Amino acid sequence: MKIALGCDHGGIVLKESVVKAIKDSGCEYIDCGTMTSESVDYPDFATKVATKIQDGNADKGVLMCGTGIGISIAANKYKGIRCAHVTDVFQAEMSAEHNNANIIAIGGRVSSPEEAYLFVKKFLSTEFAGGRHQSRIDKITDIESSQFK
Repeated sequence: MKIALGCDHGGIVLKESVVKAIKDSGCEYIDCGTMTSESVDYPDFATKVATKIQDGNADKGVLMCGTGIGISIAANKYKGIRCAHVTDVFQAEMSAEHNNANIIAIGGRVSSPEEAYLFVKKFLSTEFAGGRHQSRIDKITDIESSQFK
């Protein structure tokens, strides 16, 4: 599995831990930046990760900004993207198992590197349950299809 990874300056504090979680999960990763703590705009990195998934160059993604909120909002503007903002391991698990999220977003100012590691490990090791959850994902896709041209 290939994971696209992106963050702004507020999320860079989590990057090393997230890369370790990806590698420890047996996955490859594509680093979409940023590489420094200089101020940058989170929508740029949400775009890079979302389009890697849309184009089939990545299977899933992890995004990080100060809170995880802004970058998740930006990513969810892209057709086919289901980005879940997670703040605990249970949310990381449920985002994959029930919501079939293809990206999780984590906040560098609200979650520690150790927590981010656990979130990513759980997200990557959890499979979508399908069943009754698939019909809900289909409804989300229907909404998206009617809104995006």
